[in-house]
Amino acid sequence: MALDVPYRSIPDMFLKRVAASPDRDAFAHPAPDDSGPVWLSWEQMARRAKAVAAGLHGLGVGLEDPVAILANTRLDWVVADLGIMCAGGATTTVYPTTEPDDATYIIADSGSRVLFAENPAQAAKIAGADLPALTHVVLFDGAADPAAAVPQLTLAELEEQGARALAAEPDLIDMLVAGIGPEHLATLIYTSGTTGRPKGVELLHGGWCWEGVAQAELGLLRENDLQYLWLPLSHSFGKTLLCGAIHVGLPTYVDGRVDKLVELLSVIRPTLMCGAPRVFEKVYNKAVTTAQDSGGAKAKIFAWGVRVGKEKVALEQAGRPLPTGLKLKYAVAEKLVFSKLQARLGGRIRVLVSGAAPLSPEIATFFAAANLPISEGYGLTETSAGNFVNPPDGLRIGTVGKAMGDLECRIDTDGEILVRGRPVMRGYHNLPEETAASFTEDGFFRTGDIGTLDADGYLKITDRKKDLVKTSGGKYIAPSHIEGMFKATCPYTSQAVVIGQARNYCTMLVTLDPDAIKGWAAGTPLEGRDYADIVASPEAKAMVEGYVAELNAKLNRWETIKKVAILPRDLTIEDGEITPSLKIKRRGVESNFAGEIEKMYAGTLAEL
Repeated sequence: MALDVPYRSIPDMFLKRVAASPDRDAFAHPAPDDSGPVWLSWEQMARRAKAVAAGLHGLGVGLEDPVAILANTRLDWVVADLGIMCAGGATTTVYPTTEPDDATYIIADSGSRVLFAENPAQAAKIAGADLPALTHVVLFDGAADPAAAVPQLTLAELEEQGARALAAEPDLIDMLVAGIGPEHLATLIYTSGTTGRPKGVELLHGGWCWEGVAQAELGLLRENDLQYLWLPLSHSFGKTLLCGAIHVGLPTYVDGRVDKLVELLSVIRPTLMCGAPRVFEKVYNKAVTTAQDSGGAKAKIFAWGVRVGKEKVALEQAGRPLPTGLKLKYAVAEKLVFSKLQARLGGRIRVLVSGAAPLSPEIATFFAAANLPISEGYGLTETSAGNFVNPPDGLRIGTVGKAMGDLECRIDTDGEILVRGRPVMRGYHNLPEETAASFTEDGFFRTGDIGTLDADGYLKITDRKKDLVKTSGGKYIAPSHIEGMFKATCPYTSQAVVIGQARNYCTMLVTLDPDAIKGWAAGTPLEGRDYADIVASPEAKAMVEGYVAELNAKLNRWETIKKVAILPRDLTIEDGEITPSLKIKRRGVESNFAGEIEKMYAGTLAEL
């Protein structure tokens, strides 16, 4: 049955939300002293977004004209995004961590007419570049440079210009929004990719509106929830959450300062939070290592509580009732163990959602045991981020849930997941051949992921089609599955990368979490040493190898890790080793650490 989407465009959805609940809290930003959120109502958001739209219209932005945003997640990002679309334009997203060369490429390839930059430092990334389509740069922070080659103005100045235009023509925005339909371009998101230049993904208003309605249909979002939105709005995951918030009228606190996340959870006290698996891994690692470091009775109580919680989860996953005795034990475990973790997340969490990368079943089981179940979901930039998700009342750990809305899905003969529906992209910008190759003859999009559908429609992801490793012995191995298992086994892990393509055995590169490993070193001769010294120590190597032995006991013989190397630093975006959404860029890792890899295979072939 077709999902009923009662909107023509995101601006149409936004203005209808404003009309329905003008005085309710819409979006918030942090107070200057981080004492709590500062809220704007839907009417206040509309006033600002309309002013930005009118200002952009005055700068010549028209229907489907790309307008770029180069900034961190913040309230001004949301205002600019809504303003761009209300003017008829298409938001082109650029990660704030993007290097100048790639930032310039994205703005040039998209043909962006205007650039919203967070500050002069971000604007400087395009200094001296040949960008003939770019007419203006708008700064969120800092003063405009009157000598800039591309004329600059501040966001406040753009809003002032727009307000004057609206005073002269009050119906301007309504007129512009009326001309925007579901078939028009809303967003141009450049995938960071794992190789080569980023590709611009053309996503339409109809698909984004579908996302908002589909999320609400599942009960994931409610208007009485409070969302903490810290994800990069440059990423499709962040964008789809904005659409859901607008459709439902969900109050959303917007703050992209990841370093403040844990500290502010107890201040904001959200009921809903979405994140990448790395965030949940960090919470898990902190909980486990803190308990282990405490030792004695505290460590034993923690271990007992986790065992009880996992026993409860196993029965729930099997659809079996909980014995009275287990219910009583779990009540004690929740009070003594899990209540502390719940409080660390603000004490009011109703829904956690994980996406952007695979979530380890072990991590998911731990959170479910703590009465903080994570609804893992799945989607791609090319499919507007949200395609499958575990419903809160039907969680199946190890799967990414059921298809949202009326999305069609089938599994190809080689196991590849194919999807078709409104959230699927129009195509890759300026890349007709790549666009054609991404679809089947009957219009299904080729996701590049391998998976299976069970009888109830739950999807399980096996691996990326192109990431499957084939050893020299002819055995196929799924690296991300093994990497996820190791992260759940070793609580000191930051990243793990399995190596094995065309090799006669598998090895692994490991980085350790700086905070966790310093805690591990406390009270030993390694205390006070810097990160590089700690991870290079024989003690750290022995610790990691012990966890690898635990991992190997759970793997098939051909999957086992024969050797491991601990890297002297964590993987970084800047060095081309992970994407901004924290996915591993395997070629970058293998290139940067080729020496460490070759040492693990030294002597495996006779030399002439």
